[in-house]
Amino acid sequence: MNIELRSILPSVVFLGVAAAIALFLTFNRGWAERDRTRTRRAVQIALVAILSQAVHFSEELSTGFYERFPALFGLPPMSLRFFVSFNLAWLVIWSLCAWGLATRRRAALFPLWFLGIASIANGIAHPSFSVLAGGYFPGLVTSPVVGILGVLLLQRLLLLTRPADSPAGAA
Repeated sequence: MNIELRSILPSVVFLGVAAAIALFLTFNRGWAERDRTRTRRAVQIALVAILSQAVHFSEELSTGFYERFPALFGLPPMSLRFFVSFNLAWLVIWSLCAWGLATRRRAALFPLWFLGIASIANGIAHPSFSVLAGGYFPGLVTSPVVGILGVLLLQRLLLLTRPADSPAGAA
């Protein structure tokens, strides 16, 4: 297997699980009744979560997450180009989806469910990695805020949606 591909394998596994859960939620939950106040609050939380993820990415970038995370698994560093491109792409996607959420676009739900789940995972993983590393691990400082905002975002998304098999959830 290509060295570059091997170095991103742990990230693919962690994020793949988050994506699978987000996909499940997207297909199994539909819009609840229109509620502009709930929608506005969800958009606000999404925007703050996106901003916190940008700050988190900055911390990871400046402290070498792309090198240290694969090393936990005995793998070579990720390509800096890949790490930066991947994170910037998601920041753009999430930003567009905040607008999509405001206009009730169903396609916006998957990336935002993913943001919430991945944020919670970050809030748990980075402190755990710090314990494994025996000290600071890149992303530790911002991970608690990211994790809390992930919980808040998921709560807001749950308020805006309902199981798809319910009468109002089929919309």
